[in-house]
Amino acid sequence: MQITKPHAALLASPGMGHLIPVLELGNRLVNHHNLHITVFVVAASDITTEKISQLLDSSPNDHLDVMLLPSVDISGIVDPDTNMVTKIVVTMHESLPALRSAISGMKIRPTALIVDLFGTGAMPIADEFEMLKYVFIASNAWFLATTIYAPFVDKKVLDDEHVDQKKPLKIPGCSSVRFEDTLEAFLDSNDPLYHGYLSVGREISTADGILVNTWEDLEPKSLRALRDGKLLGGVAKAPVYPIGPLARTVGPVSENRVLEWLDMQPSESVIYVSFGSGGTLSSKQMIELAWGLELSQQRFIWVVRPPLENDVSGSFFTVGNGSMGTVDYLPDGFLNRIHNVGLVVPMWAPQAQILEHPSIGAFLSHCGWNSTLESITNGIPMIAWPLYAEQKMNATMLTEELKVSVRSKELPTERIVERQEIEMMVRKVMLDNERLGIKNKVKELKTSALKASSKGGSSYNSLSQLTQDCENRLQCLKVKAQGA
Repeated sequence: MQITKPHAALLASPGMGHLIPVLELGNRLVNHHNLHITVFVVAASDITTEKISQLLDSSPNDHLDVMLLPSVDISGIVDPDTNMVTKIVVTMHESLPALRSAISGMKIRPTALIVDLFGTGAMPIADEFEMLKYVFIASNAWFLATTIYAPFVDKKVLDDEHVDQKKPLKIPGCSSVRFEDTLEAFLDSNDPLYHGYLSVGREISTADGILVNTWEDLEPKSLRALRDGKLLGGVAKAPVYPIGPLARTVGPVSENRVLEWLDMQPSESVIYVSFGSGGTLSSKQMIELAWGLELSQQRFIWVVRPPLENDVSGSFFTVGNGSMGTVDYLPDGFLNRIHNVGLVVPMWAPQAQILEHPSIGAFLSHCGWNSTLESITNGIPMIAWPLYAEQKMNATMLTEELKVSVRSKELPTERIVERQEIEMMVRKVMLDNERLGIKNKVKELKTSALKASSKGGSSYNSLSQLTQDCENRLQCLKVKAQGA
């Protein structure tokens, strides 16, 4: 296909959670800003050519191409028990030669490279090919501010005061990060993840710009801090473009028993329970959750994965033990007792379609930012159940600042949340008077999100400014080249 539009390339880290927002950004740049986009996808176990085709079929676009880079073997580099974030970082590094080769072989090379959080190591390749380089943060502005500020925090403050003494980590101009909400990367200064994460934070500010999946009215304080160099000690050097919300596009779905079941339920009567593509629970926690849902007497859809054998919740892209062909990990008689009000779905469900269904009244979520935005843009209140990564920060923002969710008294990763508390949380967002305030607030955010991303809205204009800045820079480079 001959490319007649300005051309940019996007690089997606391994995993559907990374690929989906990158594809949504690509679609937005094509449909609203007249670019041609090539998305380079680093291979992962949950990403196949077939899966990519399904995603593209849901929002077909003649000016968006996807190239799956060859898979790399990192078994000789990292231990099998190494945490998933480190594995992603190593995989991205080992995929750089394939990316360089792919760009070199393109008849018309992109004029800009946009990488996600774990792709900052690819920015020197952009320099090699004289491409502009941008970083896309698929999470929120508070997380971005924490990431780029942390490398410049005195080691005594980060290690001794924050981790050892468990004092909040102060982020100038932003909300502080409580120790219980902190990122796993900060917990052990001897772990390669610690140094790798701080390195990523430094690299982000060397980009020509930073795109972040939020919008002005959602996070005015954090965005102000990112733009005011004095507030973050001058470390936020790159322009910041809030371009969200980029939430999953709802495409056509073949016949699905979950959606058919939802069609038969009353409006806003069902709570959807899912922990994302990487979240699993312990056996004990799964039993308590089952009893809590049953005791609440509310309709529900629960996407279930086999449990872990440890005593706490929280796994990052780890499949639990057991077989999905059995229900040994659910309470005896549970499925028979709830068959009129609940639906247990093994492994996967069409989440975007479920959350936009009028029968959904609340979402018990792991607080991944993709799921959070899907919930907000559909006006759905949440029960926050964070498991890993920045989800604990997200849960605090949703509950204490935005006030669109409720949460357990203690983190689910620290202790078992018992059935009585689960029952109370479900009833609070589905029945109690408190739900009205939460519901009204999330409806306001839904309206705000739609306004931001519509033509003339803050995020639309921000992405327009990005494309204009890109064109201006390219013109300067052309003039410079002609002068040489």
